[in-house]
Amino acid sequence: MYALILAGGGGTRLWPVSRSQNPKQFQPFFGRHTLLQKTYLRAKKGFSIQKIFISTNLKQQRLIQKQLPNFPLKNFILEPEKRDTGPALGLAAAFLHKLDPKSIFFTANVDHYVEKEREFHRAIKLAENIVQQHPKAVALLGVNPSYPETGYGYIKMGKPAFRIDGHEVFQVEKFVEKPDLATAKEYLKSWEYLWNPAIFVWHSATLLDLFKKHLPGHYRVLMRIQQALFTPKQTQVIRKEYPKMRPISIDYGIIEKTKNMLVLPVDLGWADIGHWRTVRDVLQKKPGQNVIRGRHFGSAENSLIYGYTKRAITTSGVKDLIIVDTEDALLVCPAGSAQDVKKIVEELKAKKLKKLL
Repeated sequence: MYALILAGGGGTRLWPVSRSQNPKQFQPFFGRHTLLQKTYLRAKKGFSIQKIFISTNLKQQRLIQKQLPNFPLKNFILEPEKRDTGPALGLAAAFLHKLDPKSIFFTANVDHYVEKEREFHRAIKLAENIVQQHPKAVALLGVNPSYPETGYGYIKMGKPAFRIDGHEVFQVEKFVEKPDLATAKEYLKSWEYLWNPAIFVWHSATLLDLFKKHLPGHYRVLMRIQQALFTPKQTQVIRKEYPKMRPISIDYGIIEKTKNMLVLPVDLGWADIGHWRTVRDVLQKKPGQNVIRGRHFGSAENSLIYGYTKRAITTSGVKDLIIVDTEDALLVCPAGSAQDVKKIVEELKAKKLKKLL
């Protein structure tokens, strides 16, 4: 099996630290390693370097090489421009299938936090066994929810399909996108709903077949690209053909249309580091505790206070706040509004304040 690290995102909800020229995957939110480095080190615990590939764009390749200087150049799968996760995964499937027609791979998002790494690799191995036994199926890991999160997608489990090594595997009944709080609380009470971390395990041939069925225009482009892979024309053909695929997420383009999907419920200590509240939640040693980096004085409760300058940050009697201070921008918002930081970035873009992006 191969590990595919998806490392081409932007991370606007983690502004002002995550910027367009140096997005979140290249930032150290937890200790000295960046999200990229932590994802790569986690993959290395279960895979040889030769079996790890990174999907990214030409713009971010140089940043990756700085942080992973020993990563082999031949294991980059490069988009000439961003076209969302559908084309990116299609290109990766074409690449890995040309390299190894029997290849199975799993997707590792660069912004995931996984506390239980041994359990993670055990679950990935179980999912590999699932698709070996059911080669036309797509296997997913589904995370048992620990609180009513409104920022995640959910998987509703259907009927039990079979057991593998003592673990129940379920059919996927449907996907639910980011429910409201009341619905998320109901999901938490029910055993039927799992968080969807978008960790897929599949044969590269199966994914290409799904493109042929659901996105035939993309499939034709991918086949033209695949013919040129590992030849002197590879770069030229990818640059010419890849932009012909319209941007679409793998969820809307493939996953939500696919019937033969199986989910393995797991407990990984998982979080999607998509906004500042999740950074706080992961780093909190106990509920209500502050997470502080930099010079802070005063009183606060259940807040994240990050200072990236020598400036002192002072607070008095605040609660449930996100405060992030950088050289040229200060973010202050309620922790419950962390998802809305993206709207600030959109406003900065509209006002053409490029230096703040």
